[in-house]
Amino acid sequence: MNIKKQIFKMAQQDAKTLVFPEAGYSNRIVEAVRIGTSKNLFKAILLGDESEMFLKHGSLANENIEIINYEKSNLKETFAKEIFQLRQHKGLTEQQALDLIENPFYFACMLVRDGYADGMVSGVENTTAQTFRPALELIKGQQPNTLISTTELFFGRNRALKNKPIFVSDCALVENPTAEGLVEIAKNSVDLWRMLFIEEPKVAFLSYSTNKSADSESINKMREATELFKKRYPDVIADGEMQLDTAINPTISLKKFPDNKIKGEANILIVPDINSGSILAKSLQIISGLTCVGPISQGFSRPINDCARSSSVEEILLLSAITSIQSQLD
Repeated sequence: MNIKKQIFKMAQQDAKTLVFPEAGYSNRIVEAVRIGTSKNLFKAILLGDESEMFLKHGSLANENIEIINYEKSNLKETFAKEIFQLRQHKGLTEQQALDLIENPFYFACMLVRDGYADGMVSGVENTTAQTFRPALELIKGQQPNTLISTTELFFGRNRALKNKPIFVSDCALVENPTAEGLVEIAKNSVDLWRMLFIEEPKVAFLSYSTNKSADSESINKMREATELFKKRYPDVIADGEMQLDTAINPTISLKKFPDNKIKGEANILIVPDINSGSILAKSLQIISGLTCVGPISQGFSRPINDCARSSSVEEILLLSAITSIQSQLD
């Protein structure tokens, strides 16, 4: 099945409510919400002034779309008190909590935290930090001490990838994960993969070395992560350390690392750090022209997801559908 149709079909099984804090000033968000709610992929809460949005976009409100003017909402005082209770041990004052709730991203995260919405999608007009910082402060992890990370989904017409989907993890949050951190990132990526796709996950731990062809602190970290992952999750096909060409090209894989388990068919690429992850992700998006969805969060108790600022309406729509699917597990 077409990847897009597959994701849409899963979202339609139980459309969840998503909040969009940038709806008041993002045409792409509004267009994605129009399409997504009409297809029953999700329900939407748009933050913004309803009168201004009507003048700009025409009528939006219907049974699947709610518009909240967060600046005038009677929830602000309640949310500010909750933020103060949550963050006072960090030195946050009551006035600072009142100031934070004036920020639409904090207001949106509180809507998610308190169950008014099931997930949040933003980042089209703002930085990744503006999306994830409030979430890291206000939204719990799935388990105590969960490492919150991200993956990005890529797919499209591409000879090297044989038009199949691929994950790159982590590109946005964990700057320099330890070997243990990489194992957790990989496991969360496998779980998300299995949520979305029927194809078997195949995990490659990437490096500038293939199969002990060099030594360095970074290479040793990827080696250690590979071994830890294989011991803990023997049911998952995984190997490393390896270069990108070995991970996704069967011919090169056979030449450079003949005994590896992936055989050049990796679909989950685990990168050593956020630098390499971001560079690889942007290369796949800009040079290869692949559809890019995410960063998609991994580890939150409720999904908070981030669009690239270059995201098309279709990419926003896909991320929103995936957010709805993630919410179905709550």
